Amino acid sequence: MKNVDLVVIGAGPAGMSAAISAYNSGAKDILILERDSELGGILQQCIHNGFGLHKFNEELTGPEYAWRYLKKVQELKIPYLLGTMVTEITKDKKIIAINPSEGIFEIQAKAIILAMGCRERSKGALNIPGSRPVGVYSAGTVQKYVNLKGYLPGNEAVILGSGDIGLIMARRMTLEGAKVKAVCEIMPYSSGLARNIQQCLNDFDIPLKLSHTVVEIHGKSRLTGVTIAKVDENLKPIMDKKEYIPCDTLLLSVGLIPENELSKNIGIEFDSVTQGPVVDQNRQTTVPGVFACGNVLHVHDLVDYVSDEAEIAGKAAAHYLNQKAGETINIPIKTDGKIRYTVPQRFTEYKNTVLYFRTANVYSNATINVRDGDKIICSKKKRKLLPATMETITLTKEMISSVNSGCMSIELEVAEND
Repeated sequence: MKNVDLVVIGAGPAGMSAAISAYNSGAKDILILERDSELGGILQQCIHNGFGLHKFNEELTGPEYAWRYLKKVQELKIPYLLGTMVTEITKDKKIIAINPSEGIFEIQAKAIILAMGCRERSKGALNIPGSRPVGVYSAGTVQKYVNLKGYLPGNEAVILGSGDIGLIMARRMTLEGAKVKAVCEIMPYSSGLARNIQQCLNDFDIPLKLSHTVVEIHGKSRLTGVTIAKVDENLKPIMDKKEYIPCDTLLLSVGLIPENELSKNIGIEFDSVTQGPVVDQNRQTTVPGVFACGNVLHVHDLVDYVSDEAEIAGKAAAHYLNQKAGETINIPIKTDGKIRYTVPQRFTEYKNTVLYFRTANVYSNATINVRDGDKIICSKKKRKLLPATMETITLTKEMISSVNSGCMSIELEVAEND
């Protein structure tokens, strides 16, 4: 049994940033656990640029962004174990882990930061009819094959879903000599960032078929093609508007799921929309001393936001260890149908807080109102709101302390709906 003040599970951008923030806030007894063979998480295979524009005011590749934090972890001499899989977390913050050198071992922690990231939704979750040939991959798997292993999985590809990884791999496969015939998106809008639509599809003349999905997979030993069809307003395929596209590769970019299997055993409350823990402004879950940040909490579109959020969790974990908790309150945040969710979902302290949220649809000329009953305590106008883009609104300590109804709500007033 090892005794550690703070254990960080996951060493991607969230885990490293949280550990550094906790260390700088006074927590010196820290241990990072990472199941991969190196620090950096998913960033190691993201060799494209576009990272760090908000955090460092410069454009970095994924490995370059990861290196900024990896170097800091090593400079601070924060201990970490690689190739270590956490198999269980108990309610009393006992961690059971396994690695090749130590076998199965236990760690008793005083505080835990969950930073396990997320996983891709697989073909099995989609129930696409057809055979099970070679050639159907998740977009992240193809990214690893191409960028780290040097393997091109096919020559003619169709991509289902317009998530950012899928868009980036459309460009990457084109640059490597493959032909990307189409990107199909079941929704009437893209689920990727606008800059990725422009830089990865439009710049390479790759067609984006909105309100389309794959309805059948063809091929016996190897994928030979897919049938796509337009969908109606209820997202049901219109079978008399189907089209066969010959291809040898199908990439799935159909969403990410926070990796919370470990979290479910310790009584944490989960948000049904984000599929991550319910947290307060300090990213503390409903279990005291357990914090969450990064994509294990909710799926981000920018790694810069992941780092910002992890810094909040790391600092709060250090304060928890030092018992510097202030006045405790409980103000939940409710949303209307136009806003899908917020993070945090509640306030337990009067503190300046950036509220992250996503909309349920595309909206133009909208006003975001934060209310205490009928009273508007904060308002922000936006010309365009997209579900793919995470939005923020800043609430001051004074705004939060002015809430008298015991509940806060965030709503959209829309002048024009696209």
